[in-house]
Amino acid sequence: MRRRAFIAGLGSAAAWPMVALGQQTAMPVIGFLSSRSAGDSVSAVAAFRAGLAQTGYVEGRNVAIEFRWAEGRFDRLSALAEELVRHPVAVLAPVAGYQTPRAAQAATSIIPIVFGIGEDPVKEGLVPNLNRPGGNTTGATFSTALLGTKRLGILRQLVPQAEVVGLLVNQNSTQGQGQARDVQEAAQKLGLRLVVLNGGNDEDIDAAFASLVRLKVGALLVGADPSFDPKRNRLIAKVAQHAVPAIYQFRDYALAGGLMSYGASIAELYQQVCDLRWSCPQRRQTWGYAGHAARKI
Repeated sequence: MRRRAFIAGLGSAAAWPMVALGQQTAMPVIGFLSSRSAGDSVSAVAAFRAGLAQTGYVEGRNVAIEFRWAEGRFDRLSALAEELVRHPVAVLAPVAGYQTPRAAQAATSIIPIVFGIGEDPVKEGLVPNLNRPGGNTTGATFSTALLGTKRLGILRQLVPQAEVVGLLVNQNSTQGQGQARDVQEAAQKLGLRLVVLNGGNDEDIDAAFASLVRLKVGALLVGADPSFDPKRNRLIAKVAQHAVPAIYQFRDYALAGGLMSYGASIAELYQQVCDLRWSCPQRRQTWGYAGHAARKI
């Protein structure tokens, strides 16, 4: 598989480790903002710290990190972003869903923002284009939300007898709605009947799984949505309870007991977010991913 990521110019952000908002003697602070929970992000945070170490920054020695977790509640992101800006921090690292960097952008137009998401940042209005994102915002994306049709194909190969496939998405988000359209089109080409199930909240998820038998769903595709990540174990348990083959977006789901996953390396993304070497204007460029290894194209 191929993934696309862009990493392009923050300009003056290259100097943030030495000058934290004009405080040359103070240890610079990274504001880490996530829509996920701390317990669900242990491996991701480890990758983030490893990425910092690769560039010479060690938490507690020459950099500090302030963590804020929305725990799946996107309505909390704005307040958490504003809290980090007031702290203050030298750079914001919003991750896990386009809503997170959007909240950071609403909180500041001055502090550099380096995001890590799975959606198209241009389509979501975070930057005008990949080559020159402009403003105070840049970042990396692995476009996991665009891989729904590929996951459907893998699921079809694994469960060829399934005539009806369920797609669980958060229909309250533009990302979920877009996935539903793309996968529906792919299902028609494969001669499958696709049933779109709403997983917008806990009650919706319960209702969705309760309808699997009635709808004769033979296989399930769990869509890519950051709101699902804090509910990973709950989703896996419900899939097991209904004994339906399912595919997920991240390897973490398979490690937690899910049948299989197909997607990008989230650890790779988090390492790229904190690799501040590419924030200098001389290194403005588009990056491509192949497997788990990053390379310039």
